[in-house]
Amino acid sequence: MEKLFTSYTVGDTTIQTRIVMAPMTRSRAREGDIADNLTAKYYRQRASAGLIVSEGSQISVQGQGYLFTPGIYSAAQVEGWKKTTQAVHQAGGKIFIQLWHVGRISHVSLQKNGAAPVSSVAVRAENSTCYARDENGIAGPVPVSFPRALSAKEIGLVIQDYVQAAENAIEAGFDGVEIHAANGYLLEQFINGALNTRSDEYGGERIENRLRFVLEVTDAVSRAIGGGKTGIRLAPFGRLFDMHAFSGEEQTWLTLAEELTTRRLAYVHLSDQQTLGEQAIPEGFIEKFRKAYSGSLIIAGGFDKQRAEIYLQEGKADLIAFGRPYIANPDLTERMKNNWPLNEVNRATMYGGAEEGYTDYPFWPDTTA
Repeated sequence: MEKLFTSYTVGDTTIQTRIVMAPMTRSRAREGDIADNLTAKYYRQRASAGLIVSEGSQISVQGQGYLFTPGIYSAAQVEGWKKTTQAVHQAGGKIFIQLWHVGRISHVSLQKNGAAPVSSVAVRAENSTCYARDENGIAGPVPVSFPRALSAKEIGLVIQDYVQAAENAIEAGFDGVEIHAANGYLLEQFINGALNTRSDEYGGERIENRLRFVLEVTDAVSRAIGGGKTGIRLAPFGRLFDMHAFSGEEQTWLTLAEELTTRRLAYVHLSDQQTLGEQAIPEGFIEKFRKAYSGSLIIAGGFDKQRAEIYLQEGKADLIAFGRPYIANPDLTERMKNNWPLNEVNRATMYGGAEEGYTDYPFWPDTTA
């Protein structure tokens, strides 16, 4: 029997299929970084996914690295997101929000009073850009700014920002939150041993020190809203935004897996970056992670229906996340279930703009695919 279209309980939430819509930045928030009616329409169209994980939503001004992304730290942003959660729930769907702090992948034009972005250490991400304003105020890709290292006291303040954002998310009607600890952003900037050379309790050679920040965030969010409403996204062996290999890399991720098992979270979400042009998760690692982590596991990374079913049948994952196919196919669940052809993504309209390439992709049978 196919497992992809069976129901599943993930933390406190029961979903109707094992299909997850992966978080994807679309950069269409309006002034004030507020999710609006168009955002609600976009997610409502995709509500037949078993679970939607929203685009990354910055937890503070400091946490933003891209223009036009919707935040979750102000009252107006909470009200804006309510339109989305209500629309998704009215359509029978479930939705978590991804809590985002980009760390050093930012620019002074996005920061309060032009401050430097923050990271684990004062090391700039080479050959990396964010989406901000250049010296002429023109929006577009710009090289990231030189960061400064967070102090231990400031780390505590960032943890408070995560907690407040999680509480805001529940107020906004989300079924839960996903902590973004992947893709070279702030939390991974602490996990990665090649970058994090701090000499305090939050860094250095000791694995437990480099994991301290991400686990403190996870624990604080779980206490605030419940472990059953808390998920986390990781990118083992990820190389995005100038992340490099380091000694004890596999053991770092497996130690984190063991630690997360004890937290009884809604899920762990692994992102395989091969579809982003980076190296794939090494062969055999998923099985090792699965052995170390006993909770619900989501995997994302270039899946189609056939490969997703194989992973479920072999017990490599409990749920499968699909990214870009959901951009062009709001009815992706129905298309996979009925083996209908898929629309192709228009890459030119993936980021920014209005309805074109966002809410105007056709449902079957109105497609021309």
